[in-house]
Amino acid sequence: MDETGSAEPQTPTSEGPGSPTTPTQKSSNASAASARGDSVESHDFPNPTLTVIRGFSRKNSTASLASQDVPPPPLPPRPAMGLLSRPSTSHSMAPSRPQLLSKATTQLSIANTQAFAADPKDASPTSTAPRSRNFGSISMATRNINDADDGASIRSYAPTIEAGGYQESILGEIMGPTEKSEQEESLLRSLGQKFADAESQSMFPPDPDFEAAFSREFDDIDGLNADGSNEETIMLQWRAKLKHFLILSSAGKPIYSRHGDDQLITNYIGVVQTIISFYQSTHDTLRGFTAGDVRFVVMTKGPLNLVAITRLAESDAQLRSQLEALYMQILSTLTLPSMERMFAARANYDLRRPLQGTETLLSALADGFTRGSPSTLLSALECLKLRKSHRTAINNTLLKTRSENLLYGLIVASGKLVSVVRPKKHSLHPGDLHLIFNMLFEAGSVKAGGGENWIPLCLPGFNNTGYLYMYVSFLNLEDPTEHMQERPRTSDGADDEVAVLLISADKESFFELRRMRDDLIEFFGFGDCVPRHRLSSRHRPELSGVNLQRIGAIDAIRSAVHQGRPTCTDIVPGSPLRHFLYKSRGNVQFTMPSYAPYFAADLEKRRLINLYNKLHSNVHGKPSTLKVHHETNTTCMALAWSTPLFELYAVAPANTSRAALAQSANKIIQWVRREEERVFIIGGAVF
Repeated sequence: MDETGSAEPQTPTSEGPGSPTTPTQKSSNASAASARGDSVESHDFPNPTLTVIRGFSRKNSTASLASQDVPPPPLPPRPAMGLLSRPSTSHSMAPSRPQLLSKATTQLSIANTQAFAADPKDASPTSTAPRSRNFGSISMATRNINDADDGASIRSYAPTIEAGGYQESILGEIMGPTEKSEQEESLLRSLGQKFADAESQSMFPPDPDFEAAFSREFDDIDGLNADGSNEETIMLQWRAKLKHFLILSSAGKPIYSRHGDDQLITNYIGVVQTIISFYQSTHDTLRGFTAGDVRFVVMTKGPLNLVAITRLAESDAQLRSQLEALYMQILSTLTLPSMERMFAARANYDLRRPLQGTETLLSALADGFTRGSPSTLLSALECLKLRKSHRTAINNTLLKTRSENLLYGLIVASGKLVSVVRPKKHSLHPGDLHLIFNMLFEAGSVKAGGGENWIPLCLPGFNNTGYLYMYVSFLNLEDPTEHMQERPRTSDGADDEVAVLLISADKESFFELRRMRDDLIEFFGFGDCVPRHRLSSRHRPELSGVNLQRIGAIDAIRSAVHQGRPTCTDIVPGSPLRHFLYKSRGNVQFTMPSYAPYFAADLEKRRLINLYNKLHSNVHGKPSTLKVHHETNTTCMALAWSTPLFELYAVAPANTSRAALAQSANKIIQWVRREEERVFIIGGAVF
């Protein structure tokens, strides 16, 4: 700064040995000093920075000088480093370099962002706005003879002073408080829209090949022409499928294939059987192999060989659990002793004849695995979230109305378990319940014959040697006492369906179980009370102790079904989590939030399950002893946490820190502990 105290933003000149002052410059300085009688020495101010600020804030600092006849005095000599290296005077001390650099750089970076959108009226007619060069997060002004020096002061960027919201919070000790301008409000709105758009975007990177393949995964393969002219096209369709399931006998006879008919898959069946037989001849067992990007997993069960072929992100253990479910589906139709007798009598027995009509059940299971099934992945059941008092009332009613020949009684809504009544020391296997739910809600094979069905089936997890008999009745939530005359034959209506399942070992107990169903519905099917005249026609002495005042069990079920699963933010407000799976190991049950809004589409759901598959295999793969596992990529961050009591899998956006993810995981666990008797069935009704 010179002795005149001028703060014109001109190019600084050096007075060091390498840049001597010319005579012209000296004469100009002398004339300027004599012309101004009010010249002020620099030591009159305690801080030279304030001199720069006050000089530049004058209205005629640039425009008025340009309008005068005499040229403005040049900027006096100053050090080349500008403000950052200005020596201290006897009255003040220059701030240290790190402190000043931190404040000025932060301010200039934010203000420069606003400067490009400033109104034209802010620009001076005698100078141009400084052109910026961005290096990371630091904005630097290009030094030009007509440009302002970025080291002059913070107020050198006068056009950006209007954006006072940021400056007040970041540099409040320097910048005065100003109100938000329309420009800033517009910027905030645009940033908010960008953040909203980012929230609505997929958490997974785009994969056009996978998206195209998944969109055609469940399409039927065209039939083969009589002359075989379209054989190559059909083979391409078959190979393009992401997942196949093959079931064949030990003699190599095809039993089931998810894609393609016998004529199409015969050659592949022969190749697979040859490979399996080769290993069996060496007293070895083939468990799996990889060809290119395709994984083959083989499981042998007695006279059957089951094969899973996949290009999805699934481990061998996960594929084996899926093959096990398909095997249990076959046993639920035949029972193990009867199937063994068939193959003992003839090794090349064609099992497709006794399984005729059950292909829809097998295909529904297979498609569920391809779409992604948390229940199969966790080997657990999902229950309908219900208040403890409502579930207790339903359990008590099941016990009071129980038939003598009842083995198991279940109420199921939207594919979730509401209540169960069972014998002491006998629990239903999750695999058995999965088969029942698949039969009722996914395959649509149970037709509403007057609203009720009588189905013989084997529950392999309970007893794979004999049949049980299941009475099924679907309820009309608007009028539970009215029998449904028609039910959708597909799973489209599964979200609103409620069914009563009563299982007995006595094949002659159909009418007895029907009467139990009627008593059950009349007891808790009304919101206020059960009219005695509605009950008297079927009243039984053992029901006389039941309180007729109802709490509205059907109303509670209807409300829970319509409400659906909560979102992550409903459970933990402000949580960055997008989705999670929580499994209670002791109860063999799990809970999860809604797939919407981030994973409502089938494709996004499948990609989410792919991530869960990877997390699950990492914490369960042997000989791994991992208890906490983090998975990170460019679009998302995931957590797997396994303890003897629970398993937790959580997913969040990539910009979430590990601390925030761990904090959200802890809050999820706390929520489950508070809501445990609502989200899980603890014990159930036992007799």
